Amino acid sequence: TTLVKALTGHDTDRLKEEKKRGISIELGFAPFILPGGQKAAIVDMPGHERFIRHMLAGAFGIDLVLLTIAADEGVMPQTKEHMDIIELLGVDKGIVVITKSDLVDEEWLMLVEEEIEEYLKGSVLDKAPVIAVSAATGEGIEELKELIESLAVQVQEKSSSGYARLPIDRVFSVSGFGTVVTGTLWSGKIEVGETLELMPVQKQVRIRTIQVHNEKSPAAFAGQRVAVNLQGIELNEIKRGYLLATPGAFTPSFRIDAKMRLLPEGARAIRNWNRIRFHLGTDEVLGRVVLLDRDELNPGEEAFAQIILEKQIVAHKGDAFVIRYYSPVTTIGGGVIIEPNAAKQKRFKEEVLEELAIKEEGSLYERLLHEVNASGQDVFTVDDLARKTGSSIAEQLHDEIHQLLDDEQMIEIKPGLFISRIKLDNINEIIGSNLSHYHNKYPLRSGYPKEDMRSKYFSHLNGKVFNAVLKYLEEQNYLVTKGNEVNLVGHQPAPGEKEKKTIAYILSALNHQIFTPPSIEEMKGHLMLNEQEMAEVLNYLLNQGQVVKLEGDNYFSHDAIEEGKKILEEYFREEEEMTLATARDLLKTSRKYALPLVEYYDKIRFTRRIGDVRVKAR
Repeated sequence: TTLVKALTGHDTDRLKEEKKRGISIELGFAPFILPGGQKAAIVDMPGHERFIRHMLAGAFGIDLVLLTIAADEGVMPQTKEHMDIIELLGVDKGIVVITKSDLVDEEWLMLVEEEIEEYLKGSVLDKAPVIAVSAATGEGIEELKELIESLAVQVQEKSSSGYARLPIDRVFSVSGFGTVVTGTLWSGKIEVGETLELMPVQKQVRIRTIQVHNEKSPAAFAGQRVAVNLQGIELNEIKRGYLLATPGAFTPSFRIDAKMRLLPEGARAIRNWNRIRFHLGTDEVLGRVVLLDRDELNPGEEAFAQIILEKQIVAHKGDAFVIRYYSPVTTIGGGVIIEPNAAKQKRFKEEVLEELAIKEEGSLYERLLHEVNASGQDVFTVDDLARKTGSSIAEQLHDEIHQLLDDEQMIEIKPGLFISRIKLDNINEIIGSNLSHYHNKYPLRSGYPKEDMRSKYFSHLNGKVFNAVLKYLEEQNYLVTKGNEVNLVGHQPAPGEKEKKTIAYILSALNHQIFTPPSIEEMKGHLMLNEQEMAEVLNYLLNQGQVVKLEGDNYFSHDAIEEGKKILEEYFREEEEMTLATARDLLKTSRKYALPLVEYYDKIRFTRRIGDVRVKAR
């Protein structure tokens, strides 16, 4: 903490207890302007072994570590745990800083340097520069700044494309502004006015203001330390370990698949179903380990495992995590997430282990192919594929996606929407089989209603996606869509022998008393048909244009409608107006049938009603 103040001018100890006891308990944060003007941020992590869980909350997402070792104390027991965590998180750039150099002589300092060199041999900081400084005298501070700058330029810039993800490490309230959260933006970018999703509680919040390095900013980008003032959320609704993300980008999960390894030294074996403390981002969650290919994982070994958590987390493929014993609480290992939303896995199953191996080590092409074929999801956007394969930005997938399309392993059913060939063939087979059955069962129907088919067989696809699949299959000449219906290619409604006799009777009955047709009930009783059978035939005749349905459930033959038009046409040659009674008499029917007939003629604009009379429509 004293070193951070010497570098930045900021005291990162905020708590009274920290100042009283002279140790850091909570995470501290300080903006840091490098000699060349580049902006950075320092996370001051508690070093005491009792506060390692706080240290872990700040360690995720860092680019460069300053491992501080006091000259008058040398390497401390907790230094080993700090180094283990650094390695488990994949931090490979750092500087070893020997502090309080003014308290020892040159000979002692050389001994400390030798101890450090021996201690770090074979570690990620084996070749790291070592520098001695004194915050009290200022010795070495400027040189340290220059050293930090020389390493900072080697840090790979994080991509601000893709989904935003901000693990929250601090929550507080500012009078007049409300709730503020801070964290390191892991990916993407965020902007003032943008709506984000608070995970894992899945609550929508809006960004009121953003600060980057203690200065107001309209936006923040991946890799930056950020303070965000939020609207739509109370202080007691957020805590460290929660995460802000692009809405809809992530799904909370109680279960993850991972490649897990135990540290080679200082750890004891883990047995299947042991309870652990799981650290990811700023979150600490209790969970249990399910070893998928063995009963026990020994120090220095690694294996595929499923971790079942006691509360939901939000993770991304490729995230590093740290595990600690439940009790006594010490760091024992970590790993990398392979599947952040895992299904329950069976132990000792070759197919499960092979699938995890592909997800972990397969080429990007192989991982893409596996995801589109084996995932429970049917269709994918480019962003979906990026998230599934652990790619930070969608553009990384461009070549592999085009190769999959060229190989016909994947199909683009509409711009930006993909499905595997296997799944599309399966959908096509289901549609074809059910259309064939449907056409045989209902030979008089014009087609299978799309929405009925989607809800019955493809409820996991929304309407837009299902229509896109149908359109693609139609373009490939597998089926035909018309309006809201879908058919097999070449299908035409065709009555069988029984239906032909029924149709002949209905048309004969309707034409026998052309303007006083029998009711549906009468015809149904004569034919001894049930409601469904009668409805099938009538719908067929309606679709074929052989009958017309008028108000009051009255059915007239097409011939009757045309004959009525001729009679009224003749009348209007001599007369300007026609009453309902006149129409009744002209058609030799009753008011019961005359009224729906003339209303139908109004509807098709053959006549036009004016008050109580009708005139010929022009």
